[in-house]
Amino acid sequence: MNTSFIRTVPVVLALALASIGVSAVAQTAAPATATPAPATAEPTTTEKAKEAGKDAVDATKRTTKKAVNATERGTKKAWHATKRTTKKAADATKNVAAKTGDAVETAGHKTADGMRSTGKAIGEKVPGTAEHDAAKK
Repeated sequence: MNTSFIRTVPVVLALALASIGVSAVAQTAAPATATPAPATAEPTTTEKAKEAGKDAVDATKRTTKKAVNATERGTKKAWHATKRTTKKAADATKNVAAKTGDAVETAGHKTADGMRSTGKAIGEKVPGTAEHDAAKK
């Protein structure tokens, strides 16, 4: 074997390997003049995951908004019910107080009338009082 042969073998091998690598890259890479992929291509797993994440976030926002609105409506209803009930209780208390006042007043009048009648009856029996003198006439 001569030395020129030994020097050319590595060069030939390097060129052969390089040509295989270049052809493999050429097959996998899209040419610069190729048309882009159609828009109906199947989305990748990453794109699907991103879309699912967006859908989940949107659903959570919608659900949260519905929950907040329902809570606000419930709070308003409870507030109005409390106001109505408080007003009814206050009115009932006023009515009861008025009736109690009337009952006390009536009882007071009856008691006073009874005391006056009793005093008059006693006065009629005691000599020297106006009632005693009036009863004689």
